[in-house]
Formats: sequence, C-alpha cells, structure tokens
Amino acid sequence: MHKKITQNSFRKIIFFLIFLFGISTQLFAQRSVEKLNRGLVAMRLNSSQVYVGWRMLGTEPTDVSYNLYCNGVKVAGSPFTTTTNYTHTITTNGIYTVRAIINGVEESASEAASVWANQYLDIAMQIPAGGTTPDNVAYTYSVNDCSVGDVDGDGQYEIFVKWDPSNAKDNSQSGYTGNVYIDCYRLNGTRLWRIDLGKNIRAGAHYTQFMVYDLDSDGKAEMACKTADGTIDGTGVVIGTANADYRNTSGYILSGPEFLTVFNGETGKAMASTNYLPARGTVSSWGDTYGNRVDRFIAAVAYLDGEKPSLIMGRGYYTRLVRVAWDWRNNTLSQRWIFDSNTSGNSAYAGMGNHQMTVGDSDGDGKDEIFNGSSAINDNGTKLFSNTLGHGDALHMSDMDPDRPGLEIYQCLEEPAKYGTNGMVFFDAKTGVPIWGADGLGLDIGRANAADIDPRYKGYECWGSRGGLFDCKGNNITTSRPSINFSIWWDADLNRELLDDNHIDKWNHLSYNTTNLLTATGYSSNNTTKATPCLSADLFGDWREEVILRKTDNTSIRIFTTKIPTANKLYTLMHDTQYRVAIAWQNSGYNQPPHPSFYLGVDMTAQTKPNIVTTNVNLATNAFSKQQPSANAILYPNPTSQTFTIMAEGKFTYSIHNVLGQEIGKGKAETQVEVGEISAKPGIYIITVKSEKGTSSIKLIKE
Repeated sequence: MHKKITQNSFRKIIFFLIFLFGISTQLFAQRSVEKLNRGLVAMRLNSSQVYVGWRMLGTEPTDVSYNLYCNGVKVAGSPFTTTTNYTHTITTNGIYTVRAIINGVEESASEAASVWANQYLDIAMQIPAGGTTPDNVAYTYSVNDCSVGDVDGDGQYEIFVKWDPSNAKDNSQSGYTGNVYIDCYRLNGTRLWRIDLGKNIRAGAHYTQFMVYDLDSDGKAEMACKTADGTIDGTGVVIGTANADYRNTSGYILSGPEFLTVFNGETGKAMASTNYLPARGTVSSWGDTYGNRVDRFIAAVAYLDGEKPSLIMGRGYYTRLVRVAWDWRNNTLSQRWIFDSNTSGNSAYAGMGNHQMTVGDSDGDGKDEIFNGSSAINDNGTKLFSNTLGHGDALHMSDMDPDRPGLEIYQCLEEPAKYGTNGMVFFDAKTGVPIWGADGLGLDIGRANAADIDPRYKGYECWGSRGGLFDCKGNNITTSRPSINFSIWWDADLNRELLDDNHIDKWNHLSYNTTNLLTATGYSSNNTTKATPCLSADLFGDWREEVILRKTDNTSIRIFTTKIPTANKLYTLMHDTQYRVAIAWQNSGYNQPPHPSFYLGVDMTAQTKPNIVTTNVNLATNAFSKQQPSANAILYPNPTSQTFTIMAEGKFTYSIHNVLGQEIGKGKAETQVEVGEISAKPGIYIITVKSEKGTSSIKLIKE
C-alpha cells in the first residue's frame, strides 16, 4: 500500500541514502545541462586524408573510449582511448558515425556526419531591410553578436543572431537608431523566426543583452531579453501598444514601459512578459540626466540554487548598480532576489561594476556567485565583497593559479583615483582581496586578457593594454605583449591561442612574437576596436573552440573549426557550467572570452567527471515520478504494483541492492518491460541495469 511522500520526507530519505553510499555530489549537487549529440565533424585535409572530431560528453566516465565508423565499417585504430579526433587515410568521402564504449559495452551510433570540403560551415543570412530615421538618416544592417542554444532538444545547437543597424549608438551618443532584430537559424540555414524589438529599444552594445539558455531545464532553450511597447515576437504578435513611440528628440528612450520577455526558442513566441527590473525610475538616480548611465544594461545566467539556471538582469555600473535574479519555471517568470547599491548598507557597491559580468562558484558551496568587476553578489542576493577598485573594461575568472585553492580574477581598471597604483589587478574571487597588480601609470587601462599561453609557466599569463606579460604569480616575463581582445583553444597543445579581429595567432614564448594559424579573409569581427567575434565557443568537434565571424557583406556567417589533430582528450567545454553560462553572457556589454571552472592548460591535473545531469527529475511531484530517458535505457518504477519497468534494446541484466549495498535480487532479459518486482520489506532500493548501451540506475521506495 503506497502513501504520498512529501518532498521534504523524500529528501530526508535520499540524504540518508547519500550518507550510507557516500555519493552526495552525484545526487544533490548535479547541475542540469543540455543533452548534446556528438557534434561529429569531418573535413577533408587533402586528397588522401579526412580529419574527424567528436565530443566527449560530461555524462560519460573518464575512461570512455570510442569506435569510429566510416560507411558502417569500423575504422582501423578503434577503439580510441586517449583522443576524440582521428585523421583517416582515405581518398573517397564517406559517412562517419561514432559509438562510445562504456563498461565494455558499445553504445548506439551517433548522428552521421558527411565530409566538409573545408574547415568551416557557412550559414546564409537573411538581411533585414534598412530604413530611415525620423531625422532622415538612412541605415542598413550588419550581423553583430551571436549565441547558441538547442531549441528543439535534438542535441544540436541553433544559432541566434542579433542584427544591429549602422546607426547603433554608444549610450553617450545622441541620435536615433534603427530597430534591433534577433533571428534564430538552424545549422542548415533554415531561419526559424525573427523578433523585431521595435522602435522603443535603442540599438547599441549596452542596450540589448539577449540570454539564450535552457532556463527551465526542459531540454529546449529559451531566449530572454528586454522588450518594450511595439516589440513583435517570432509569431507576429505585438507586445504592449503597437504604435507607441517614446523616443525623445535626442533619440534616447527615457519614458514608457519596459518589459522582460521570455521567448520560446523554437518558435520565437513570447511566452511571458513582466515589468523589467531594475526599473528605470528617476533617470538622475543613475548618475546623469540625459540617459547615458540609466541604460547601461548587463545580463548573465547563473546556477543560484546549484541545480537549475536562473536569469540575471542588471542595470548600471558607473554609479548606481542593480542586479535582479529571475527564475523561469513551469511557464512562470518569478523574481528570486534584487540587489541595489542604493539600499542601506550597500553603498560600497556603487560604481563597482564593469561593462560585463562573469559567473562562477567561488566559495565552493555548489552555487554560483555574480561578479560585477570590483564587486560580487552571493548566490542568495547578499553581499559577497566590494574591493572598491572601481570600474573596468575587461574581466576574466578561472582557476588561473592552480597552485592556490579556488578561482582568481584578473581585470583592468580605468579610474586611478580608485585603483591607486595597480591599474591591472589579480585577486581572489572569493574575497576580492588583491594578490598582485601591475602599475597602471595613472592611466585608464582599457583592455586586458588572461590565458595560459606560455608552457614554461604553470597557470595563466596576464597582460593588458599597458605594461608587459606576467605569470600568475605576478612575475614579469617580458615587456612584449600579445594581442588582448580574445582567446581561443585551437591547436594541438593545452596552451590557448590568440583571437583578434579575423585571425587566430600562436604566441611564440621564446621569441615573444606570434605565428598566424588562420586568417579569415573576407570575414569581419564586431564592436569596432574591441574586434570581437560574433561568438567563440566549443560548438562541435572535440573540446577545442569554434569561432563565428560574419561575411563582410553580411550575407552569411562562417563557423570555423580546427583541423589540427591533438592527443589531448577532454570533456566538451559546454558541459562545464561556468564555461557554458559564459557563452550565454558573452554578448553582454564588452564581450569577453569564456573560461572554465577548472585550470585548463599545461601541467593541468587529470580531469574529473563533471557533476551534471542531462535530464529533469522533478522531486516536487512524488517519489515515483517517471525518470527521463538516459543514453542507456529507460527505467522507471510503477507505484501501483511495486514493479520496475525497463525499456532497452538488446540483452540486459539488472540487480537490486538495499541501502546497505547488499544484493537482494537480480535477473536478465532482452528488449523487455515489467521485468522485476520487489518482494522485500519496505525500504529504499537501488535497481541497476546494464544494457548494450551502458548502465542506468534508479532509486525505488517501497512502503
């Protein structure tokens, strides 16, 4: 006889099980992430060789290996145990698939990949029609920032594209702008929808921060951004009042309603809109009266509860600083917390923001903190630190010094009156306390970068627009410095390469100069002197990164991927949640390169399996909620008959253990359901299934 189990009771039971089995990090600190396919790519290197690369998924054990197939025939050299790429000697173009081998069992085949002629994928763009402003200035459109999300749950990313008009403005500049558009494209070039943000959203780097993420962990990505009266969603529905026009004679929009809208990623339909927070309020409360500081927007995604993502929307950083956390759950948008530097006790946070945020778990509690630059907010919306060093233009956070515990931050600063001597500073991400700094010479240090580019020194190297190159301890390596705009993992080693404008270069640590690895002739970067890509991320292939650039005439975007073999086997970076949310916030403000939560570089320690889950198990319903399909088998309990159901292809075995780890039953079957029943006394039991696709397990409570 079953009785209803409350969520709290269920959690207590599971915590007891955790204590006995010692697997707490596997049950309650797992973060929900998108379920990706293999990202399999194949490209011809020359007349006799094809390069093939694929993802190592974060849900797989570290000892996973892979069989590679071409036209259904296993490729010589399989199984691959130490790499996730292979150079195949073959003169014809075949169809490739890959199969993971877990616990000695070969899983089902991946998606198929045909051979590209080159190391890139082109996606045709549909350019919006230009227009004319109220003061008779004509404008046209260019591809600007991009983002990615899996909108239909098939494991393959779609590309989100923001179109900026040629008259986009910095907040400090007056003048009308054209409307901003956001498109979504499949990799095959199909456009799914277009959203017109309307005349009441001004165009410029600081106005529209669009966050693409699976915000409710249902397996499909959403898109969220600031909207207004006249915004038209992807289905043609107008938000608010269609004909409203709040632009003043200077082109600023300082009145009228502001909304935050969550859009369906697959259709572009507006699913929910609410009043945008932080609210505009009195314009002068942000530091000026003409509209520069009030509309300095910022956004990110963070795992504030340690399990599911939340949306972070911000306003202001030069003076007043406000951040708001939102949850999108069960088709409902709800506010989690709000942090305002104007609130009593928070004055130290005023002016302590950058043109971007970064996100990560700096205190080791499994939950993300929000880093504004010279200040940080805890996962629950309370103060973490403010080191009062002031505003800056670039921000980097990772385990930059692997010899010391936790994460570090490196950033540049622009206000000598606040930063004192060190215009570039390396500090502890948990406390905000500086560890070392480099002399800013009393100047505005406009740019800075950090990456492991020199194999002689363990950890990241750091540099800025002034001074030289430093190791992670603050020792000066050379007065020479590399380009500072972006970084990318591209070649065979664990050092990171330099991405600047439309080219990728390798830092030569002995001669202190660079060697070019790729120049994308005919393709352009964005955001003027920032020279940033549309997007750089680990989009497919192995763990190394792709870069998206726009064709100079904006008729297409091109996704470049590496074709250099590597012996380094790492999990896809997109299953490291700090890196993954960095891809979401990369388009926010002054774009910054993404960094993982761990040290990725020369002399890095062996990687551990990410603590993630790709299914959404709802503990709030009851103990017998159906489990989502895994890559191995579908397994769930039947609460009315105390049986457990297994749906798996081919032969499989199952075993039943109690909470003490004692086996109390086992069996075997082939392509069967309703295979087992627990006849033991009431308690908690673990059923483990080993099928031809791998291993799956479930907890069953009998009362």
